[in-house]
Amino acid sequence: MYIKDGIAYAGEARHVLGVVSVHPMEGYSLMARFTDGSQRIVDLVSLLDSPAFSPLKDKDVFNRVYVEYGVPTWCDGEIDLAPEWMFEHGR
Repeated sequence: MYIKDGIAYAGEARHVLGVVSVHPMEGYSLMARFTDGSQRIVDLVSLLDSPAFSPLKDKDVFNRVYVEYGVPTWCDGEIDLAPEWMFEHGR
């Protein structure tokens, strides 16, 4: 059990993982720093053939990544990437 804002909840409190900063790297990779303080390099090449991520094949678009509400984002919010996926697939 845990208490948040004066309300008791069953179970364990979960830490919501987010991205604090992100920097594009060569080869369609991102260097990401997470809210837990860790840092990982995430290779996105495997995602680029998906229709949702294909605009990122354009290096100019890929390099314009920014963080919005803890999530790496491109194209004015049209494309984003789950921090949990990045953490799991990063090295």
